[in-house]
Amino acid sequence: MEGAHDADGKGVSIQDVLPRGLMAPRTARPTPDNLKLEAIDFYHRYAEDIALFAEMGFKVFRFSIAWSRIFPNGDDELPNEAGLAFYDRVLDELEKHGIEPLVTISHYETPLALAEKYNGWTSRELIGFYERYVRVLFDRYGHRVKYWLTFNEINSLLHFPIIGGAILTPKEELSRQDLFQAIHHELVASALATRIAHETMPDAQVGCMVLAVPVYPLTPDPADVLAALDADHANLIFGDVHVRGTYPGYALRYMRENGIELDITDEDREILENTVDFVSFSYYMSICETGDPEQRPTGEGNIIGGVRNPTLQASEWGWQIDPAGLRVVLNQFWDRWQKPLFIVENGLGAKDELIEVDGRTTVNDDYRIAYLNDHLVQVSEAIADGVDVLGYTPWGCIDLVSASTAQMSKRYGFIYVDRDDEGDGTLARHRKKSFDWYADVIRSNGASLRRGDGRP
Repeated sequence: MEGAHDADGKGVSIQDVLPRGLMAPRTARPTPDNLKLEAIDFYHRYAEDIALFAEMGFKVFRFSIAWSRIFPNGDDELPNEAGLAFYDRVLDELEKHGIEPLVTISHYETPLALAEKYNGWTSRELIGFYERYVRVLFDRYGHRVKYWLTFNEINSLLHFPIIGGAILTPKEELSRQDLFQAIHHELVASALATRIAHETMPDAQVGCMVLAVPVYPLTPDPADVLAALDADHANLIFGDVHVRGTYPGYALRYMRENGIELDITDEDREILENTVDFVSFSYYMSICETGDPEQRPTGEGNIIGGVRNPTLQASEWGWQIDPAGLRVVLNQFWDRWQKPLFIVENGLGAKDELIEVDGRTTVNDDYRIAYLNDHLVQVSEAIADGVDVLGYTPWGCIDLVSASTAQMSKRYGFIYVDRDDEGDGTLARHRKKSFDWYADVIRSNGASLRRGDGRP
């Protein structure tokens, strides 16, 4: 989103060397054809964009701090003042409009030097570098920011080691031992950040952030039910440790049976006991699982695999659309953890077409409105079920570059940004039809939503 990849002392991040997204090979260094290097230039247009968010009535804005903007190499002794000053200015604008900041500390943008020198989170040394980073953030912004998220979609490390953990070892060559050691290091770092926050900012609320993907058995066959349970456990490990402060029995069994012996110290165990105040998550899709190897072809486009659900439709990128799954996961997480829940990503990636309506350049994105409406209805159902929902921040407010495919044409926002996949365009902002619709949703606190039968 920010662009300005080398402005004001910013270092190179792992995103800067993934010009075609996480599915493509990385480059040695940023290349001119990397759409992410300029992105949508939020770095220079943040005031304009935040004013548009305020026009919609945003009560909260989730943004992420670029680690390499604060510590260009990750292991620097001193922070980059120009980078810190940028986020001061962002917070100034949010305060001017009365918008609460929700800050993600590390969001798929680990400094590249930490990947190259230490192979990312496989190294225990990254815990100390992350601690230095969070102490600087809490000292600088702690009096202005109440809500913090430690790592974006921390369980993505299981599936995408490079963006989740800055691990340069190819996934197919990465041993389970090294992968789970990296996971452990991130979990310890997350708990350490939580402890520091509670010690230095008494009013702060710290949450973990996970990629939520409910898993359904493909059939009632008990083998399918067990396969779904195993797949679910793989993602629930992360929330279990964050909320309970220790590894669950099923995780210990998996590691024991796969020859994984964590380097875990007594200090690690003590740090892990610093549990989060709330659980935040992204939700885009559900998946099915089966114990039948003949049914193993993966769901088309579903980002973490699984088996295609024959009852669901899919987006243009193959992500299966399941509004009811959001109610399912909200209830599952609430029943399991009894912690407030914050939906911090949910949205539809789609190709939008600019049109002129009454002299206004816009997008008639009824498909996005329908998607968000149906998901928010399910949030209201979960609240009626008794789930404590802190809030909802859709992905991604404004069009930006897709992390998975490095495309602008995979658009999520209420605001259209004039830029294409080749990097051409004016970067002008245009309000989509969903812009006014979402403003009504906020203003009415959801009363304007419509159920499947047309009832509010």
